[in-house]
Formats: sequence, C-alpha cells, structure tokens
Amino acid sequence: MVVPELKPWRVARPHVTRVANAVRPRLARVTTAARPRVARLARAAKPQVTRVTRAKTWQYTTGAATVGLALAAVVVTAAGPWDSSGQRKAERDRAAARAGGGGADHGDRPGAAAGAPKPAPSAASVLTGLGGGTHTVRSAPGGKAFADVLDPLLNDPSLGSLRTAAVVDVTTGRRLYASRAGEAVTPASTTKIATAVAALSALGPDHRLTTRTVYEPDTGELILVGGGDPTLTAREDGAGEADLRTLARETAAALKRTGVREATLSYDTTLFAGQELHPIGVNDNIALVSALMVDEARTDDSTHGPAPRVADPAAEAARTFAELLETHGITTTSPGPSKATSRAEALAEVASPPLSALVERMMTNSDNDIAEALARHVAVAAGEPADFRGAGRATLARLQKLGLPLNGAVFGDGSGLNRDNRLNADLLTALLLKAADPARPDLRATLTGLPVAGFTGTLSARYGDGAAGLVRAKTGTLTGVNALAGTVVNRDGRLLAFAFLASGTTDPVTAQAALDRTATALANCACR
Repeated sequence: MVVPELKPWRVARPHVTRVANAVRPRLARVTTAARPRVARLARAAKPQVTRVTRAKTWQYTTGAATVGLALAAVVVTAAGPWDSSGQRKAERDRAAARAGGGGADHGDRPGAAAGAPKPAPSAASVLTGLGGGTHTVRSAPGGKAFADVLDPLLNDPSLGSLRTAAVVDVTTGRRLYASRAGEAVTPASTTKIATAVAALSALGPDHRLTTRTVYEPDTGELILVGGGDPTLTAREDGAGEADLRTLARETAAALKRTGVREATLSYDTTLFAGQELHPIGVNDNIALVSALMVDEARTDDSTHGPAPRVADPAAEAARTFAELLETHGITTTSPGPSKATSRAEALAEVASPPLSALVERMMTNSDNDIAEALARHVAVAAGEPADFRGAGRATLARLQKLGLPLNGAVFGDGSGLNRDNRLNADLLTALLLKAADPARPDLRATLTGLPVAGFTGTLSARYGDGAAGLVRAKTGTLTGVNALAGTVVNRDGRLLAFAFLASGTTDPVTAQAALDRTATALANCACR
C-alpha cells in the first residue's frame, strides 16, 4: 500500500497523538487488529522521515491530515468501516457529548489535594470541522479564487454537456462556489446520501432490522418472517450480521421444547409492498427488492459489487432455512408464501447490525440492495406503502422536516439506479452539512461511511496520484452520468463539502478522472 506525503511525519506526530488519545478507549480493539499493518506502514515511512528538514506551514498541515487519515484508513480497512467499536462510534459519541463539560478527568475536581497536578486539557475532537472547533478549522474564503480554480476543471469536455457544482464551508455553512447548483439533474448513486439521512432521521442510528420465526398452533405452520434486512446471512463466517444459522438453531430448540418435530414451512414478505423488480430491470447490480433475502440473494461468495442474483430471493432464503432446520432435527414441507397472524407464537429472532453500520456499509460500497431496503423502511416509518413510490414520498417528507432545499427533487428509488431521480448540488451539499451538524450526531454515519480516496470502497482504486486520504466522497455512475459528492480537507486544514454532477458524459473513465482532478484541486487550494 502506498501512502502519499509521509515526509512531514515528525511534524505531524503531535497532531496524530492528540487525536489518538481522544479516541483510544474506543479504538483499542480495532487498533490491536490493525497493528501489524500500521507497523509495516511506519517502517516504510522511516527512510523518508530522516530526510525531513523544512516545510511550509501548509505542507505540515496537509501532511498531518494525510498521515492521520491514512492511518485511520488502515484501521478501517483492517476492521471494516462499519465496525461498531471503531471510529464511527467514537465520532458519534463525541458529538453527542459536546454539550457537557468534558470527561471526568478534564475539569477541576472538588476535594483534590492542593499540590495535585492540574487537570489535563481536553483532547481535540476527532473531526474538528464537524464539532465546530476553531483551533484548526477556520471559515474558508470564497469568491473569485474558487472560480479561478474550479471553472477550468469543470469545463473539461469529458464532463459532458451539463455540469453542476457547489462547494460549502462545513464549519460556517457558507457557500463558496456554485455553478448551476440549483438545477436538478440525474444524481446516480449520490442519491444514497439522501437515503442515508432520511433513514437515520426516521429510524435512529441504533435501530436494527429483525428477522424472526413464529408458529401458528392452529395450523402447525412455521413462518419465517422477513424484516427487510438484505444483510441477513447464511455464511459460516457471518459474525456481526443477523445469522440465519443461529435463527434455525434457536427456532429448532423452541419447537422441540413444545414437542414439535415436523411443521409446514412458510415465509412472510409482507413488510414490503409493490413491485419487487427495480425499474432498471434484471441487473447484477441489484436483487429483487424483497423483505426476505439471504446474502443479498447473491449466487456467489461476493459481499459487494455486481453479482448474479437468484430469481426468487424469499423462496431461496426459505429453502436454505429448511435445510438448516433439518440439521437440527426439524422436518418441514417445501416452503411457500404466507402471512403471520396476530395469534402466532414467537419462537426466535435475529437482528442486523445497527442502522448506522448499515448506512456506512451502503455508502462505502455503494450497496444498492441496502439502499432500497432502507428507503422502504423510511416508508414503513412514515405509514406509506413500502414500495418505490411510497419510499420516494416518505424520503421527500423526511428531508422536508429537516429543512433541506428540495426544489426539483424527485426520488424514484433509494439507490440512484433510477434515471428518473432528480437532485441538485445545493441539496447534496446541504445534506452533507446536516450530517455534520453537531446537534445531529444521529446523522453522522452519512459522513463516516463515505469512501476514503485511495483507500476504501468505491474510491479505493482512485486518487493514486491525487488527494488520497484527503477526499471522502460518494461516487455516482450511470451511462452518461458521473457524479462525486463528499468532503475534503483543503491545503489550510479547512473542511469543505462539495458536489459535482456531470450529465452527457461519453467515457466514464475520463469523466471520473476529471471529477477526481477537481476534488484534488480543492484539496490543494488555499483560495485566499
């Protein structure tokens, strides 16, 4: 792994140390897992460190930010960007606790001995820009300087016939640059930013999706009830996810306690409604949208990205469940669809990781199956039909409650695969600002799930010669559409949010490269 800009390590070390101290209790387990890779990174950097002599202030700042983000990316890669004990939880808890006066060790202690050492100063926040701190993140200047930098890049012919853009200062919320920013266009997968904010706002970051089994004593029917969790797994290594194997074992044990050894097996998918097939049609990028599926209905061992899918996810999940029950001594009939009644007796259940973790996984890998499931859960929470249209209405209503600018916004789905979707750059940057609001720590997973340039998710193979580690952004790609929206730490250490959307592109590779150059220019720009 190549980590750029390691030369200022000695200067950056105090900054990294302060951040590490701030999150050490919650990162201990993740750090242990990542230690061998961090050691290799340090050994690789050592020859360059010895050559450090002088550097400008901005070089120190950029170097410190790069090293800090690079090391964070190593931990993320080792433990998974959605690890419940990793940085995401530390950031969320830090934001939630900002109203307090600091930790137990950071204030005057009544009754302390007169000669006792003074309390240690409070550590800097993990994401200063998100916490509203003023020591390292300042309000960024706007105006002609940004236009001078961005206009030529956005005029690149590879970005097609229509380009829209917006840049805002995360600390102040001030718009620094706009180019047709209010014009609603096809956003592709940057739609997932809106889906994330809507789902977290409607359900809360700790909400879990539950798959359960019930028994109808009058009919002897065992029903597998789908909870709309596409991450439900039947893999043996599915630690941390809702596990169909565990559900089968506990269901069998519950049936045996009542003397039942045979049952009619059914499955219930009625949590979701309407058409299951996405408007894009049969496609390796998404399964049928069903309230019951196992491992996203993939027919291979993949966990993200395109893959062939089973023709009927719910029926296949039920057949797998029947096979698992048989290993525990329960014989069932061939499964068919049904609906659990209020008379059904609960047997067992398994729960997904918290919603914040699902959002991070969706954002990092641009997971379409999770996105469509979460959009339908927003519909369920709003009392709307849990279909494509109901999910779109519920998402709009939820974002409206948050006071976001929705002029021209259209949600035909939650994933961004639907070309009828319409969002503008102003809305995308407003969503990022809302997720960064210290008063809304419940939305923070929208940001912490963003892929890290050059390190994670859909940006892992990009920015090799650019702003690796400094840009975190959601990608968007459809035929003729390329988009990028996220955050960037610029040359002065300021945190900016941006959205770049291009339509009419003819070559996705050159269009992506042009967008990456534009985000890199933001990272390298002092723009005073």
